[in-house]
Order: sequence, then C-alpha cells, then structure tokens
Amino acid sequence: MSIINAVRVSRAPFAGLGAIGAYWGAFAAMAPEIKAQAGASDGAFGLALMGAAVGGMAIMYAGPRVAQALGRFTLPFFILVLVFVMQLPMFVHSVYALFPVMMLLGISMSGLDINANMRLSQLEERHGLHLMNVNHAMFSLCFGVSAFVVASLRQSGWGVSDVLPVMGGVVLLLGMPTWEGKSWRPVEDDPVGTPAPGQLPWLLVGLVAVMLFVSFVGENAIEAWSALFIERELGGAPGDGGFGPTTLGLVMAAVRLLGQVTTERLGEERVVFWSGVFGVVGALVIAAAPNQAVVLFGIAVTAVGMAVIVPTANSLLGKLVHRQHRALAISRAWLFGFAGFFIGPSLIGLVSEGFGLRIAFVCVAMMVAVIIPAVMVIHNHRRQSV
Repeated sequence: MSIINAVRVSRAPFAGLGAIGAYWGAFAAMAPEIKAQAGASDGAFGLALMGAAVGGMAIMYAGPRVAQALGRFTLPFFILVLVFVMQLPMFVHSVYALFPVMMLLGISMSGLDINANMRLSQLEERHGLHLMNVNHAMFSLCFGVSAFVVASLRQSGWGVSDVLPVMGGVVLLLGMPTWEGKSWRPVEDDPVGTPAPGQLPWLLVGLVAVMLFVSFVGENAIEAWSALFIERELGGAPGDGGFGPTTLGLVMAAVRLLGQVTTERLGEERVVFWSGVFGVVGALVIAAAPNQAVVLFGIAVTAVGMAVIVPTANSLLGKLVHRQHRALAISRAWLFGFAGFFIGPSLIGLVSEGFGLRIAFVCVAMMVAVIIPAVMVIHNHRRQSV
C-alpha cells in the first residue's frame, strides 16, 4: 500500500521519469544503428555524446529559475520538447551533426529529469513519504521495456527512422499525467519568525554530487555500450545487444521497488554503501565475461548496485539541507553529478578506442568504488552533528 500511495502522491514526476526512461531505453538499444548511420568510431561517438553533457549541465544550472518561471507547466513543457527533439537522430548522417543533436537531447532530457527530481524532493517533505525509489523504478521499468521492444524491432529490420516516431508517441502518452492542474503548489514559505537558513553546506552537496556522478557513469556506460559489447566483443547477432540495457533496466526497476521499503528500514547511508560494493563487483564481472550469459549476469549485479544510489542520494541530500535551499542544492549536485550520465559513455568510448571495451569497464569499476568513501564521510559528518 505504501508504494501505491507514493505513486498517487507523486503522479506527475512519476510520469515524467517514465517518459525519460522510454526515450533513453530506445536510444540505448538503437545506439549501434545511430553510431553506424553517423559513421562514427568509438572515440568519435563517445565525444559526440559529450554534447548531451554540455546541454544537460546548462539546463541544470538554470533548473530552479526555469521551475519558478514555468510553475505547474514545467514538466508538460519539457515533455513536448523531448518528443520533438528525440526525432532529430533520424537526420544525423555525420559525426559533426551528432554533437549538436546530442546537445539538444541533453537539454530536453535533463530539463525534464532535474525538474521531476526537484518536485519529488518537495513532495517528500510535504507528505512525509519516501518517493524517490518508486519514481526512479518507473524510469528503469520504462527504460528496460523500451530497450527490449526496440531490440526486437531491430531484429525485425526496423531502422532509426522507423523507431523514433513511434517512440515519440509513446513518450507523449506517458507524459500526459505530468499536468498537475490545481493540485500543484509552490514551495511553502517558512512560518513567520523562523530563523533564516544558513549557508548552503557545500561539502555535503559536493559529496552527494560525487556519488551521483560515479553512479551515472556506471549506469549509463552500461546503457550506452553494453549493446556494442555484446554484439562486437562477444559476437552477438544484430539486436542481441539490446538485451544488455533491457537487463539493466528491468533489474533496476525491481530493486528500486524493493529499495522503497529497505531504505525506510535501513537508512540512506547503509543502502548507498552496499550499493557501491555491488556496482564495483558487477562492472568487474562484465569486464571479464567470456560469453553473453556471463555479461548479462554482470549487468544484473551492477544493476543491483546502481539501482538505488541516485534516488537514495537525492533523498539524503533533501534531508541535509534547509527547505529553502533544497532546489538549489539538488540542481547544483545534479549539475556535476548528471554530467556522469554522459561522460560515462564518452569515457568508455575513449578508453575503448585505445585499450578495448573490457579495460573500459574496469575503469568504470574503479570510478564506482569512489562511492564507498564518499558515503562514509557523510555518515561521520552527520554523526558529529548530532
């Protein structure tokens, strides 16, 4: 019942994150096709994906102001922008065209993502509920289902220009519940006489940003490159690679639903710590995988680790800062952290160009390991503050 209530309370961001998942799952499964259409090498494709990081960082910096200006129209606005912009890869036939297209995709997707998460943090305080995990489970579920469907369509001969218009309609349908109408309310002011909030705790914001960054590196490196790893390194048939991101998305969805309960019982810090451990182990299994079955197992283990870090870190940050600082703190943590969503695939591309995809996934494991000391520092800081 707590999950059903959480979905009811957070209907708008729930739908928004589902729409992002559907889009990104389709992109991940189509990555080999888009890369081939653009005629890009591993390194060039990875660098082109940096365009999404540039666009994403720009909109995340402006996130609080955009939300304040658009109010209840924020999430529906970004849904419409995403539906339009996600069609642009159909027209990409060179590496030079891929970078600006990815930048526009980064703006539209990141704008929807950061505003959905800011809205969630506000709703968590208002209703006294943990909402992040179940909402991010919706992202992962839609991502996994979308990747599976698109992988199957690729096996049936569908190309980029066939898939993207259909997925645009799916994103539009999923995004319709983002309109909140009269139920929408801005951040409540503090009661009269309440002391003004102090300085933003930049150390804590920075540590959460690091956790988000390396988590997104691990998650999206697998989303964007596992299809190529399966089809190229392991000799999988065209379309088989889509089952890599499918496994990641579906396992993450299941673990995030479980995390809705475990986070309330175990606490954010303990959950994030052990998630980091699983993420490291899973990435190393992928790097050493001799066949498709083992690599899918490694992806599943990584998914267990990566699943709850981002939503749980968001909830943790919301508790570490004053309500009047919450939107700014989340946008600044995501400004750096979400860059890992795009830097991860770019890093994989550059390392793969020189050393191969297996070494690239070892680098992912090393970066994910940074989560462990970061959460320990936050734990010690909170204990000393009590």
